[in-house]
Amino acid sequence: MSEPKEVPVYKRKGAWVATVVAVLWAFLGVRRHAEYQSDIKKLNPLHIAVVGLVATILFVLGLMVFVRWVVAVS
Repeated sequence: MSEPKEVPVYKRKGAWVATVVAVLWAFLGVRRHAEYQSDIKKLNPLHIAVVGLVATILFVLGLMVFVRWVVAVS
């Protein structure tokens, strides 16, 4: 049995849902090495960058809303 050929980075289709899950696990900092390697082979790096940027912006906005809420309640 031969291993499947590696797909060039620019042709990787990578599902958006799988990309979001991979980025969320990365935010938590807990991911098995084997799963990380699997993600590298099938996900598009451009998708990972976009999802990571959007997740970071949402996280910061969420923190800002939370702080305003805490300050308003006190």
